[in-house]
Amino acid sequence: MVATASKVPALIVFGDSSVDSGNNNYIQTVARSNFRPYGRDLGGGSPTGRFSNGRLTTDFLSEALGLPRLVPAYLNPNMSIAEFASGVCFASAGTGYDNATSDVLSVIPLWKELEYFKEYREKLKSFQGEAKAQETLSEALYVMSLGTNDFVENYYVLPHRPSQFTVAEYEDFLVGIAEEFVRSIYKLGARKVELTGLPPMGCLPLERVKINPILRGCYEEYNKVAWDFNIKLQKLVDNLNQNLAGIRIVYGDVYDILFDAVQNSSSYGFENVMVGCCGTGLFEMSYMCNRRSPFTCSDANKYAFWDSMHPTERLNNIIADKLMNTTLHVFL
Repeated sequence: MVATASKVPALIVFGDSSVDSGNNNYIQTVARSNFRPYGRDLGGGSPTGRFSNGRLTTDFLSEALGLPRLVPAYLNPNMSIAEFASGVCFASAGTGYDNATSDVLSVIPLWKELEYFKEYREKLKSFQGEAKAQETLSEALYVMSLGTNDFVENYYVLPHRPSQFTVAEYEDFLVGIAEEFVRSIYKLGARKVELTGLPPMGCLPLERVKINPILRGCYEEYNKVAWDFNIKLQKLVDNLNQNLAGIRIVYGDVYDILFDAVQNSSSYGFENVMVGCCGTGLFEMSYMCNRRSPFTCSDANKYAFWDSMHPTERLNNIIADKLMNTTLHVFL
């Protein structure tokens, strides 16, 4: 991906493990990846807390925008406001739109990510001055990437939400939270927002093996839920663009990109899309994917998935490249 001159001075990230660059390293949770083989293909091979063998989609987006190659985690005590001024990540692996989802693995809920952003906003004003900080905040690109955990960790696993909502009602509930969050960051200065949709959840290795351990085809019911949810998100994007003066919000389609990569793997150069690189690739993620995993592949570039849920660095790069060429070019 070639970096380009843009009007975006900073990349500000909210979400889950798809974009968490290491915040969970600094909280008490089992949802961590700050150990090998995570990060083995990133720089010197040091794990950073990213759920991949290397960089995340947001890291590639940052570089493409002419910003640093890595988006720093806000809770990293070794980073300063000077470094956060051009990019910062508030995401937490395991979280969701629903507060109940973040409770499952004791991670940072979305409302807390917003509180951290407010704190960051004040630090930025002290560092850059009021006028410059307001300009940075209004010209920055805000990326939101979450929602998968609300279904695969919460709704389809635990009894509480299904007893309250049908799946369609739960989708509406989550979209309502997404709307409230966008309106909140809008009031705090956000004007350029990318709202990422769900991937085809039924094609994740973890879900494939749970539904049919022999054939391991994509689970169509989960894919349909993701598809339906994404349609509702797109309607929300249209509504917010019409009702919030001066905002430019776009929908980030990762469903089609990932589904195409899985269905037409050879055209992307992937030799395996059914399991992850780490361990058997069926169940392993977080602490189950570790340096003692005996079957971890030697070349992650041949795999679409690094562990049982998360893309390899190569697939993250493909996703970022597609987003830059389709959705995010409007911000250049």
